[in-house]
Amino acid sequence: MQELKGMIGLEIHAYIITKEKLFCHCEASRKKGLKQNINICPICTGQPGAKPLAPNYEAIKKAVHIGLMLGCKINPQSIWQRKHYDWPDLPKGYQNTLSGSGAIPIGENGEFDGVGIWSMHLEEDPASWNPETGEVDYNRSGLPLVEIITAPDFTSAEQVASWLKALIHNLAYLKSVDKDAGIKVDVNVNIPKKTERVEIKNINSIENIEKAISYELERQLQEGGVRETRRFDPLKNKTIRMRGKEEQEDYRFISDPDLQTISLDTKTIDQLKKSLPENPKKKLDRIIKEFKISKEDASVLTKHIDIAEFFERLIEKGIDVKFALPWVTVELLRFLNYNKTTLDKVDINVEHFLELLNLVKQNKITVLQGKQILNKFYPKSFSPKNTEEKITDKKQLETIARAILKENPKVLEDYKAGEKNAFNFLMGLIMKKTNKRADFAIARKVLEELLKS
Repeated sequence: MQELKGMIGLEIHAYIITKEKLFCHCEASRKKGLKQNINICPICTGQPGAKPLAPNYEAIKKAVHIGLMLGCKINPQSIWQRKHYDWPDLPKGYQNTLSGSGAIPIGENGEFDGVGIWSMHLEEDPASWNPETGEVDYNRSGLPLVEIITAPDFTSAEQVASWLKALIHNLAYLKSVDKDAGIKVDVNVNIPKKTERVEIKNINSIENIEKAISYELERQLQEGGVRETRRFDPLKNKTIRMRGKEEQEDYRFISDPDLQTISLDTKTIDQLKKSLPENPKKKLDRIIKEFKISKEDASVLTKHIDIAEFFERLIEKGIDVKFALPWVTVELLRFLNYNKTTLDKVDINVEHFLELLNLVKQNKITVLQGKQILNKFYPKSFSPKNTEEKITDKKQLETIARAILKENPKVLEDYKAGEKNAFNFLMGLIMKKTNKRADFAIARKVLEELLKS
């Protein structure tokens, strides 16, 4: 069966990380489960007479970083527009945006991973409206959003999903976009020379984006397609008509008299370009070459920028690469997964981690002790220097082992009867008795000698 190919373009919205909203001093919190309407003021709730403050400069700088990452031409001037529509989530009756007729976006004519970028711009987020209850939560109103508009260069759902994963990975390296808030994507789909372009609004996961595109291509093949706006229902796994597609003139774009034009001189743009971090591919290649490690290990390190940077800072302190590598790619990741967190959300000091590794490396504590101490680094690390050193004295371990054998005659009988697990059980008791401080190799040899005698 021949693969069904479409003409697919994306409009990708992501939250820019800032302390304040775009046009006011309200906290720009994107936490889920936040109490409704606590981060609000007359500006972000559209009260009569309220005027916007100058746009958040941190949001502008981060938007420029994103544009540069996407290979866009950065425009020296951008004009704020009012995009009008009448919905409860928009108290002013319009959205301030750098898009629309007459607008000049921050960046345009870019290319990322083989896909053209028509434009990328900054805009404010509307409020959150629940159509079932009629409630409107203005905490989100005025949060800075970046919108990335691609060329219709995609031909399949799988291609879109793969590209979006690469985009999200690269955006994470910029540390400009809130990864926890996710992305919202409007997908434009049609079958070339057969159907009109259909827009599927506000899809918020790559999995659902892939499903929506696949369904829509099949639907258009069977039913045809007119220019319209649809939504994706993840429960029914299908797209559903919302309304006819709006045109540019429907939004009645006008320049906003309350907001000055954004001006970016060549020096500022050049400085922002120089401050761009390595992208994931460059970091992967450099780490393989510089630290002489396998591509598999380097891929684990560079999957998350925070982990890669943590490892690099650790090696800068002089620890051996081969010794440190499994402690980061295995033990640190195990620790984070167990606590259901990420490195940027816990306070782990590189110096404390280095002290821990040196204690293990210098045989002052056991590997098991090291893992146990690491487990206690949540949510904040501490200096492990005062940790009791491991027990290597053979006579001391022999005394402990004899006491355990005396306390567990049944296990001793099981061992004599050929029960292999009995030995492991006894070793476990020794490690427990010594709080994992016993040198495992010495303790094992002591136990073997006692059992033989």
